[in-house]
Amino acid sequence: MPLSHLVGGFVRRHWRAYAASGMMLLAIAVLTVWLPRQVGHMVDALVARQLHGDALLRGVGLLLAAGVAIYFLRVGWRLQLYAAAYRMGVELRTQLYQRLALQGPRFFQTRRTGDLMALATNDADAVEMAVGEAMLAGFDGTLTLVLVVGMMTLGVDWRLALVVLLPFPAMALCFWWISRHVHEASHQALDAFGQLNDHVQETLSGVRTLRALGLEARSSQRFAQLAKEAADASFQSQRWEATYEPAVGFTLSTAIVLALGFGGWLVWRGEMTVGQLTSFGMYLGTLIWPMFAAGWVLALIERGRAAWARLQPVLAEPLTVDDHGHVAQVLPGPIAVQAVQFTYPGQAVPALHGVSLHLPAGHTLGLVGPTGAGKSTLLKLLLRQWAPQEGVIHWGEHALADYTLAALRAGIAWVPQEAFLFSASVAENIALARPDASRAQIEAAARQAAVHDDIQRLPRGYDTPVGERGVTLSGGQRQRVAIARALLADAPLLLLDDTLSAVDTGTEAQILAALRQARQGRTVIIASHRLSTLLDADQIVVLRHGHITERGTHRELVEHNGWYAKQWRVQQLEASLNAE
Repeated sequence: MPLSHLVGGFVRRHWRAYAASGMMLLAIAVLTVWLPRQVGHMVDALVARQLHGDALLRGVGLLLAAGVAIYFLRVGWRLQLYAAAYRMGVELRTQLYQRLALQGPRFFQTRRTGDLMALATNDADAVEMAVGEAMLAGFDGTLTLVLVVGMMTLGVDWRLALVVLLPFPAMALCFWWISRHVHEASHQALDAFGQLNDHVQETLSGVRTLRALGLEARSSQRFAQLAKEAADASFQSQRWEATYEPAVGFTLSTAIVLALGFGGWLVWRGEMTVGQLTSFGMYLGTLIWPMFAAGWVLALIERGRAAWARLQPVLAEPLTVDDHGHVAQVLPGPIAVQAVQFTYPGQAVPALHGVSLHLPAGHTLGLVGPTGAGKSTLLKLLLRQWAPQEGVIHWGEHALADYTLAALRAGIAWVPQEAFLFSASVAENIALARPDASRAQIEAAARQAAVHDDIQRLPRGYDTPVGERGVTLSGGQRQRVAIARALLADAPLLLLDDTLSAVDTGTEAQILAALRQARQGRTVIIASHRLSTLLDADQIVVLRHGHITERGTHRELVEHNGWYAKQWRVQQLEASLNAE
């Protein structure tokens, strides 16, 4: 969709604000055109000694009143315009955020976080200015230009007007040439700012890693380089925009010389009065604003076009997982995975191949296998972060694709391998899915996750801010806070993706005991490398190279003497050695 369609749609939705601004600009243009004509009449009357006393005071009073009216009208149209333009910025940023929130992992694998943040700031600002300020300034400048040229031609002297307007076609050609370079330079400047923003975001997120590896100097050098490139690109853009002003100045200077020369000759010949030449000179001075407005508007439009060229593909990119479901509420039931095959984009080997299993409602399934076997992938398919290329997954009476994404994810509590905490208090992070939960409910969930005592030792207890990504907590504490968050959500399906890897065996035992109580009536799927986590699972599935190679209860798999039994013996040996 081109920028013009975006602008047209926005103007239609907010036509009242634009109509009010347009009416005020029309009044301003009429008053602006009337002022030089009135001054010209007064000058001729003064030269003829026909204007004096009260009439002179009334004339001056009218001029002052017109000036005051123009001032307040300009304030009024700017208030109307900026209110509408800010709404455009809000709509655009909201639309971008909603689109990003619905995109799946595949989208973010090809996009840089810092660049996406830049789209919501610099690029959105550029489009906002093009839709708001540029439109009304362009309308104001065009209307003033038409009325002024009309008065110069019809109200003063058409011959002088034609002579004075001779340099203007050359200026229009110059503007066209400059605007092409402004567009290219603006696009490069926005790209450079996105790269700088991305580097800052990555650096701040990984600051502890940089310090641990002693890479601060290298990161600073890279930042300095990107900052210089962004500054150079912005300077280049401003440099091209600055060329509008000399073009306007040269054109107006030439026009003034022509007006004084040819106009003076007409006055000398008696074909024009001094008042008319004064009016013409004032009209010519009035053209300064339309000319500067033309350059400014072209710069804003080209900057907006460059920004929209970066924004529009992100807004128009199809969702990585379609949200065309019609079932708005999950009715818990058995989970059936039927001959599912899935291959990550760009990979030749399937992550899952021919996987089938059945899990009755309220039962617990354990997923085990070596690293890269497909455990986390299966959980991501259940979350519909990805969609299988073959096969189907049912939950209850419907396929997963029949549920809306909002309904599906509201019915699932998920704890990933690397728990993500927001920059809020511990209590707010635990109550993320249930913001109306009481402090007692939050503390009960924390006790189930064996993190209550750790929280109590924090400076402000449950009200302690955890910092960005939970940086003030240890890895085990973050995992347990995430488990408490999932338990408090009380969703019918609980997914745990190797969530006990960062806790000791004693804490693991406490959490498992609490989970046995908490998962009553819930369907639970646990992916884990620690087989001791799955002793009470109703069914355990062994995944290797994307295939199910073993399945059964813990006892059955130990008796089978396959991969599971060997791993069990190894882990039991490690546990006994650690105990000694």
